Amino acid sequence: PAASLEPGGRWHSATSGDPVRAVIAEDSVLLREGLARLLGENGLEVVGSCESAGDLLLKVRSYSPDVAIVDIRLPPTHNDEGMQAALEIRASHPSVGVLVLSQYVEVGLAMKLLADSADGAGYLLKDRISDVKEFIDAVQRVAKGGSAIDPIIVSTLLSRHRSDDPLTELTPREREVLELMAEGRSNQGIADKLVISLRAVEKYVSSIFGKLGLPSGATDSRRVLAVLLYLRA
Repeated sequence: PAASLEPGGRWHSATSGDPVRAVIAEDSVLLREGLARLLGENGLEVVGSCESAGDLLLKVRSYSPDVAIVDIRLPPTHNDEGMQAALEIRASHPSVGVLVLSQYVEVGLAMKLLADSADGAGYLLKDRISDVKEFIDAVQRVAKGGSAIDPIIVSTLLSRHRSDDPLTELTPREREVLELMAEGRSNQGIADKLVISLRAVEKYVSSIFGKLGLPSGATDSRRVLAVLLYLRA
């Protein structure tokens, strides 16, 4: 099927009915097979799975998947081989989305993954897999060039207060919208989650960006990066 390269290097198939193609890198065979089954049962196609960073890079080159789902710690040392592979995929294969899975909240590594762009990037805790709908939504967002940031990372960043913190000016509803925005949700996704109108979300987003002094005319993933960088400051 025909495809077009969107700003940021993301490829989007012109045929929306094509299943998302994924590769999985996870050294736990039970989790690896569980992920493959979960994705398959929800309409995604797993074109390859492996337990090491080297095999992951080979499969990405061979199969050109839409998304790579990567454990942050892979053999042989179980330090950051998965993250290093994720960064290499980001640099060498910009058409492939990368969703990193971690056992722990590591804000520094998450921001390293998103250093240049939030397009086609995600960082989730493994506990998030238990919420099947949320996890599948995150995989699909990343595969399509969007973002998926774990809510715990967002709440961790939000908990850091500065003496001149404009976050204190946000209403409770604006704070909810900000959190969902930082997770990588589109305006429509936020509207669906909060059961409010798209127009209402647009008003909240505009108000949030005005209060935080951030540029509002950006793609979903670019505004995610702007919000995360602001929260980390």
